[in-house]
Amino acid sequence: MCELWPGFAAARQTGEEMSVMKRLTGACALAVGILSAGGASAQTVVKFTLDWVFQGPTSAFLVALDKGYYKAEGLDVTMDPGQGSAGAVQRVATGAYQIGFADVNSLIEYNAKNAGKEVLAVFMAYDFPPFGVYALKKSGIAKPKDIEGKKLGAPVFDASFRLFPAFARKTGIDKAKVESVNLTPQLREQSLAQGSVDVISGHYFSSILDLKARGVKVEDLTVMSYSDFGMNVYGNGIIVSPEMANNPAAVTGFIRATVKAWKEVIANPAVGIAAVKKRDPLIDEKLEAERLDISLKQNVLTPYVKANGMGDVEPERFKNALAEVADAFGLPAAPPVDKVFSSKFLPPKADRMVAP
Repeated sequence: MCELWPGFAAARQTGEEMSVMKRLTGACALAVGILSAGGASAQTVVKFTLDWVFQGPTSAFLVALDKGYYKAEGLDVTMDPGQGSAGAVQRVATGAYQIGFADVNSLIEYNAKNAGKEVLAVFMAYDFPPFGVYALKKSGIAKPKDIEGKKLGAPVFDASFRLFPAFARKTGIDKAKVESVNLTPQLREQSLAQGSVDVISGHYFSSILDLKARGVKVEDLTVMSYSDFGMNVYGNGIIVSPEMANNPAAVTGFIRATVKAWKEVIANPAVGIAAVKKRDPLIDEKLEAERLDISLKQNVLTPYVKANGMGDVEPERFKNALAEVADAFGLPAAPPVDKVFSSKFLPPKADRMVAP
């Protein structure tokens, strides 16, 4: 609503009331017209990148887009798949994308090497990490040291591959004795099943189920989850570019819309699978539903999240994770916590609580 011109009272005393009212009416009409005409363009344009292909675990983003939750927050969002977390970090760091979904450990490495150009994590989605390496039991690989002398296949931007040096250090693997084979995401599980590589790295819910789809039984696999070997790091979260961090209302709006969709997917996973199928009609819906179920139970709905809501971190645990990742990557020092993660963009805790 337009406010009266400050000089209106004085104008009444001098007999100019009608003239002033005409000017005010015209000014208000012009302002309303400008706002109406600019309504569509007033939306903040956001390019968003996933870390991987469209799958069940990240379906909440698709649901938020399809149901107009981002639009309701004043955001004009476009969404693209990715080929690994390190690549997603690079996309956001260069400004090609304003927001991304990526492994926070890849972010730690990037920020440590790019002081003053930090990309910020603003929402932790995977409170429990999904990273690991996988081999066929018939290959003779039964424990970490058995990977020495073998071929490890993975996309170079894969989060588990990027963290393999940390896993190697934790478990006594001589990394120099492991041959790395660069694979596209589409060839990773296929290459293991066919025997062209001996071991692969990847998110548990991605690699295990993709192998299952190729006829490989879980009981025929050697599964080594990094967390089982003392790596108490975090997983994926929402990251924003330095420029986007200067628009806190838009960042919080994006998070709020995503949490709303995540709650829907938790309550009714079929909603998420339908959103994925819309992008890829050839998906195995049963397989994607299982993938989503695993990610929710193992990575998202942890005891901490059930008690504190989605998105935040335990300060001491996060600080320790920073130090562990910095050591694993051979970084001179871990970046400060506030240069990697900030909770200031999170909606109120009550809005982020999920059903136990």
